[in-house]
Formats: sequence, C-alpha cells, structure tokens
Amino acid sequence: MSDATDTADENIPEHLVAHFTSRVGHNSDDLIEGETGPWEIVIGMEVHAQVISESKLFSGASTEFGGEPNSHVSLVDAAMPGMLPVLNIAAVRQAVRTGLGLEAAINLRSVFDRKNYFYADLPQGYQISQFSDPIVGEGRVSVDLEDGESFEVGIVRIHLEQDAGKSIHDRHPTQTYIDLNRSGVALMEIVSKPDIRSGEEAAAYLAKLRSILRYLGTCDGNMQEGSMRADVNVSVRRPGEDLGTRCEIKNVNSLRSVREAVDYEARRQVEILEEGGEIDQETRLFDADRGETRSMRSKEEAHDYRYFPDPDLLPVVIEQSFVDEIKASLPELPDAKAARFASEFGLNAYDAGVLVAERETAEFYEAVVDPDGARRDPKIAANWISGDFFRRLNADDLEIADSPVSASQLGGLLDLIADGTISGKIAKDVFDEMFDSGNDAADIVEAKGLKQISDSGEISAIVDQIIADNPAQADEYRGGNTKVAGWFTGQVMKATQGKANPQMVNQLLQEKLGG
Repeated sequence: MSDATDTADENIPEHLVAHFTSRVGHNSDDLIEGETGPWEIVIGMEVHAQVISESKLFSGASTEFGGEPNSHVSLVDAAMPGMLPVLNIAAVRQAVRTGLGLEAAINLRSVFDRKNYFYADLPQGYQISQFSDPIVGEGRVSVDLEDGESFEVGIVRIHLEQDAGKSIHDRHPTQTYIDLNRSGVALMEIVSKPDIRSGEEAAAYLAKLRSILRYLGTCDGNMQEGSMRADVNVSVRRPGEDLGTRCEIKNVNSLRSVREAVDYEARRQVEILEEGGEIDQETRLFDADRGETRSMRSKEEAHDYRYFPDPDLLPVVIEQSFVDEIKASLPELPDAKAARFASEFGLNAYDAGVLVAERETAEFYEAVVDPDGARRDPKIAANWISGDFFRRLNADDLEIADSPVSASQLGGLLDLIADGTISGKIAKDVFDEMFDSGNDAADIVEAKGLKQISDSGEISAIVDQIIADNPAQADEYRGGNTKVAGWFTGQVMKATQGKANPQMVNQLLQEKLGG
C-alpha cells in the first residue's frame, strides 16, 4: 500500500528542498503549452515490487503465483487470533540486495510499523510496513531515453511491507469473494523523488528499474501477474514554481499505461487550473480501455493511518558484514555491462542499450559473439539479435529461454556468412528454417543446396547471358543511367536463386557493362 506522504513536500528533508525545484523539464518538448502559457509536469513514483522468495514476509506459506483460491494461506496470513509474525530473512536479504543495486544507503537498523486501515481482503485490519525507519535509504537510478539523452532519478527509500489479498466482485451478484493467496507476500516499495518530467520519462524509469531488479534476481518484474506495479504521483506547475497539488494514479501495471496515464492526467490538471479551478488531492484509477483517469477516493495523509511500531516485531538489526557479503555477490548491472560492451565490443550506445536491457539478452549476445574466446563480429551479431532474432521471438510470442535457436546455433549461422558459404540474403531464409525446425544452419544449407556460388567463371557466364538477353537495359546503363546496375544484379540473383556472391556479381557487372 502506498504511503500518502511519500513525495509530500512537507516531509522533504531540508537538504533536498532545492532538488525539488532544480529541474525545469527534460527539454522544451516536455512542457505542456496551455492557453495561458507553459506548464511543467512533475512526477514521483512508488513502485511495488514483489520480492522473489519461496515464502511470505512473515509466514512459511508459498508465494507461488496462481493456485486454487486460499490454498497458499497460513494462520498468520489469515490473522487467526494468537498467531505471531516471524520475519523471513530471505526477504531482508533481497531488499538489501536491491538497495545496493540502486546505489542506496543500507540502514543497519530498521523498524516494522503497523499502518492501520480496513480493507475486506486485509484480515489483520492493518498492514505491517516500514515508515520512519526503512531498511534502505537514498539511492539513484540513471535512465536512458530513446533519443540518447539520460537523466537521473533519486530514490527516497525502499521499505518492506506485506501485500493484501484480493477481493473478487464479479462472480456473484450480491456477494464478494476473498482470496488470501497474496496476503502477506513480501513487497518492496521503491519510492522515487519527483525527478520525472513526462510520461515518456516515467515509462523509461520504470523499465530501467525493472531491468535492474531482474538482473539482481530480487523481483521477476512480471507486470501482467501483478508482481510489479506503480503508483504514479502527477502534478503540474509553472516552470520553476512551487510544487502543485498532486494526484496519485494507483496500480498502473504496464509501461504503456504509465505513459498514457501521465499524459492524460497532466492535461486534465492543466485544463482545470486554466479554467480557474483547483486540483483536489486524491487517488485515481487509470482506465486503459478509455485512456483516462477517474477519481477513486480522496487522498489520505500519513497521520490518517495512525502508524506505530509493530509490538510483535523487534527492530531489524543487521551487521555490516551481512551487507558486505551481499554486495560481493552482486552481478554486473546494466549500466556497467553497456559500458563494457561499448569498450570491449565497440558497440554504439544504442546497440549496447538494447542488448543489456534484459539480462537474458545480454547473456545470449555474449554467448554468440565470444564463445570460448572465438570472437565473432560484434556488430553483425548485435544486428542479428536485435533484428531477425527479436522479430521471430516477437512473432511467435516467445522468451529467449524458449527460443528454438540457441546462441551456439545462431553463431554457427554467422560463421557460414563470415566464411562466404552463404550470402546474407540466403542466411535470412536459413534462419527462419532454423527457427521453425530447430535444425543447425550447416545441415539446412547442405540439405537444400544453398551454398553461395563464388566461382567467378560460373557467375561471369551468367552475367554475360543476362546482358546479352537485355540489350536495351545495357545500352541505358552505358548511356549514363548507372542505376540500371541494380536491376541487373537482381536478375543475376534471381537466376542463381540468391546464391551468387553479391560482391562478385557487382564487380563483374561493372566490368562487363562498362566495357
């Protein structure tokens, strides 16, 4: 559950106040031009990330997704009288790991509080969360945009808390069903500073955060299953002026929805202000089908929740050696990996960014380009993975782990291109055959007789014949229209079923047409 004061300016430490007014739009395109002048969008986000762990935050019940309703529920999760919570140390470890991945301060002492409110699917009548003493303090995330620009989002804190259950209203006309399978599942609430200035930036930040957590192995980032969702706080102001009244858009669960929700909400607020109205601080829902936000409830403040330290849980005290041990086990994260890909493989920033966005893609790329030190062309490998390989995965709705073409097999295909066995054009057909059959490239090329024709004598004879059969086009070329050469190349490739060596074809055509 979100903390109503997460980005409230009254809770901003004095040393951070200047930060809140220091950024006036990422660029002028981010400003909204209203009837009375420009408006700046200010966005802070609270991302709820489900911790990867086998059991819940305070019980041994399973965290497995799905299952029959109420099949993953312990007496603690159901709040039976006399049941006491026992902290899952695996969840603590994952929160610390996440904090280190976000370059954040780790608090060696943190406290669990009770956040008091009533929901039908919250059997305790309160949520065990962290408020004044979270386990992770301030950090940062560097975010890259598609235009190559970068910006930084500050992290206020990360705290651990329980998830609620699920209320089901559409199975019976007069009854509501309750499923407590998610009740007590460990969440990390990652609270950002309001450093975001557009829907595009908000989506890019969420994508980068998701990527880092997946690299760390602390959250699977599966937004469709609800294991990662965002509360988006949106306000508008005149550039450089004080923060405006914000509205929180609750539980947005896709990058596209984040972008659309911000764009709609910001324009809604601008229209109200320009007509002389005021923004009501409230929680809103985003209707993805209609592309609009609508009011859910008035926004509570922290004091409405009556936070107090949970009397059943002692403060969490960890040793620095515990933190150091986790830090030593961190993997290479996306930014560091992109920098290494640029320096080691000579990739440009765009290619490196695409390849490191997902850990599985980066590992696949390295397995293709550098198996056992046998370096293949890094740029060609990058083009194939971000091009044809992604095209087929998307068309077949597959993840890399389910790809019928392994890194070794794709590498084998690139080897056939590199040694001249097949042309790049033939390689695309071979790749599709590999994807459909799972067979190796060499076997497909051999079985279908697709080896490239690199015999100059054979190609020369074909070129001669085509020029002889098409004297008008030959005269046109010799008359100065050199673009006709492309037509001749196509005829040669057609005659050889795409197997002629393109470089040799072009060279011979120039010699023979020129003569």
